[in-house]
Amino acid sequence: MSSPNETQEYVGFDTITQQMERKFLKRGFNLNVILVGESGMGKSTLINSIFASHLVDSMGRRTAQEVIRKTTEITPVTQTLEEKGVHVRLTIIDTPGYGDQCNNEGCWVPVIKYIKDQHAAYLESELKPQRARVINDTRVHACLYFLNPGSRGLRPLDVEVLKRLTEVTNVIPVIAKSDSMTLEERTTFKRHVKEEMAFHRIVVYPYASEDDNDEDRMLNSSIKELVPFAVVGSEEVIDVDGTPVRGRRHGWGVINIFDEAHSDFVHLRNFLLRTHLSDLIEVTAQRHYEQFRTSQLRQIKEIRAQQAAAAAAAGGSMPGHQIQQAASQQMPTGPLPQQPMAQV
Repeated sequence: MSSPNETQEYVGFDTITQQMERKFLKRGFNLNVILVGESGMGKSTLINSIFASHLVDSMGRRTAQEVIRKTTEITPVTQTLEEKGVHVRLTIIDTPGYGDQCNNEGCWVPVIKYIKDQHAAYLESELKPQRARVINDTRVHACLYFLNPGSRGLRPLDVEVLKRLTEVTNVIPVIAKSDSMTLEERTTFKRHVKEEMAFHRIVVYPYASEDDNDEDRMLNSSIKELVPFAVVGSEEVIDVDGTPVRGRRHGWGVINIFDEAHSDFVHLRNFLLRTHLSDLIEVTAQRHYEQFRTSQLRQIKEIRAQQAAAAAAAGGSMPGHQIQQAASQQMPTGPLPQQPMAQV
């Protein structure tokens, strides 16, 4: 029992973390992840494996009779998950049709547009005179970019898309179906990808921050060593000598997705959910969304200045208050101005 002196000296602001936790548990949070990669890379299987639930179905072609998609489609699926009292509204955005054509020029445009559209929707909600107390956050917090293990490095398409994606969201590159490679091939692939990203100045998540302490820097350094994550996903449970194992069966044996000697799956899951989940959401708001917001508000300011100048020129000797009224009548009242598609 605390003494009277201790009770009087105790202020109590250290309970702020408990207060925040109670509020957070009550409200829950949103997590939005977009999957970018060509068909057959195991995108749906991996995300189902990470969350240990069947959340999304594969959007790939199942029969030869199915029509090949000519454009990249955007298909978001939202599920509400609960774990030990914590609720997450999880949205998985798949991109069927991406990279599946002989000519893939522009296949990234719908992906970039979708990410920017979510920023625009959030900004529009923020600027409403009577905005909601809690804005529904559909901004993309993470992008899992799937590299084809048969390419042995970054293709020109990968370089182009990674450059564009890293400007608008947190990109986490993964080597899909890495069990199709030997350990030596996997090591060589990772080295080539790191070298090519450095050469093309492609900076993927996590980013260095002035707020990082020594522990954060060590953790991020260890993650950078693993990137791109060589992953294997599976929803199948296989019996190995009486022990159930989540993995994939090959002619030479079984790949256990939780065995760190077989795959980086555990490292990716821990990185995505156990160590950097909050940071992904925070960086999205403070880095990518702020850049978009600044750009959009600057455009609005320029449009208003041009309209005011046009109104003044048209008004001639019109009194100042009438010029201001005329300019205000020409202000944009619809959706926020969007950047031209050429800038996507």
